[in-house]
Amino acid sequence: MILLSHEDWLAHRGRFIALWTDARHAYALYEPGELVAVELVEGVYPALPHAGAGWFQRLARDLNGHTAIGAADTRPAIEHSREADGRGPWPDFKSPELEGVHQVAVGPVHAGIIEPGHFRFSVIGEKVLKLEARLGYAHKGTLGMIRGKSPRLAARFAARVSGDATVAHGTAFAHAAEAALRLEAPARAIYLRAVMAELERLANHTSDIGAIAGDAGFAFLDSRFALARERICAACAAAFGHRLMMDMVIPGGVAGDIATGGGAAILDALDALEAELPSLKRVFEDYASLQDRVVGTGIVPPSLAATYAAGGYAGRASGQTHDSRLLPGYPPYETFALYVPVEQDGDVAARIRIRLAEIPESIRLIRDMLHALPDTPIAIAPPIGSGDGLGVAESFRGPVWYWLRIESGAITDVFIADPSTLHWPLLEHAAATAILADFPLINKSINGSYSGVDL
Repeated sequence: MILLSHEDWLAHRGRFIALWTDARHAYALYEPGELVAVELVEGVYPALPHAGAGWFQRLARDLNGHTAIGAADTRPAIEHSREADGRGPWPDFKSPELEGVHQVAVGPVHAGIIEPGHFRFSVIGEKVLKLEARLGYAHKGTLGMIRGKSPRLAARFAARVSGDATVAHGTAFAHAAEAALRLEAPARAIYLRAVMAELERLANHTSDIGAIAGDAGFAFLDSRFALARERICAACAAAFGHRLMMDMVIPGGVAGDIATGGGAAILDALDALEAELPSLKRVFEDYASLQDRVVGTGIVPPSLAATYAAGGYAGRASGQTHDSRLLPGYPPYETFALYVPVEQDGDVAARIRIRLAEIPESIRLIRDMLHALPDTPIAIAPPIGSGDGLGVAESFRGPVWYWLRIESGAITDVFIADPSTLHWPLLEHAAATAILADFPLINKSINGSYSGVDL
């Protein structure tokens, strides 16, 4: 960590990832893991000029009472009834001042099983002029629950920050704890973590592609990709005892070895997906009515994706090449020549194509890792030590970052940065390039985690 003056804090440049505060400092994280800080003065610090800093600064105000001086956005993050810097409660949603504009409210309670979030559209007819998203309905006090616990106990809370990325969050948390305690997990555990991470990627990519197709009226693709996801989740249950592999990743290794017959179950699921994937891709590419719904819809230009340091499929569909498995990188990926697909169009179709390209790469990685599983223990007990640690893991959405401070074996402070924090502003922009009826496609193609940003 580098302590900066206020002037250097404002002048610092790089690919901004996250901001948080503790009792004495404000911290800013830049890729590929550069951590800088500035001292708080009576609970305030200079607001950063980076576009992605807004949500983090709002969250620091609500959670810790620390104010970013000069921030353009002073709305509450999770305390919706809180006064915004003395100017009354959360301001009303504002529409463009044009004749014929009206507002359409969606949420925070949604149809089906979905996390809570409120979307307010300003529209003329079907054309969306503006979208404003209000989050903060999934607040669970996760950071507070992690503090005071040992890394092994706190791992359960990290695993539940965003349930569809439980392996990625668990791995990033473990990496941070291991860095703080100067602990190295056994090789077999490192390989098993990567196998589970790629299975998690496959389960989510197949689910997302099918759901996008379903929202466009293509029930066939939805049902076939849902079957592929079900096979993967069933194989995960057979191999690791849980369909989502929750609580399998722990500081120091993994909670259990792959079960007898689990490797065969995984390979069977991969074989089935690999065999059907070419025909499913042809359906996506050849049906003009489906292409009409996704091509040119919900565009995120590469310049905007770069401004918000977008990762995962949301970033790679808009020209971003970043992948934390490569930079800063962590084992065992350096052994397997990882391929990262990139598109430039930035629309729903491009985000689908990125997912389709990542599926065979994950299949290859899982096969190679299972074949090369080292014969070592699966875990070692973390020592009762002290230290600060940063950890990262690449989720299916992009990089998940954890920062931990451990004193005498107990976590005294923590912060979590889910990639969705930098993706929600992209959704607001993308929605304003389309019509209201296309919002379900756009929203699912970006698929931000509500819970992941609400700490």
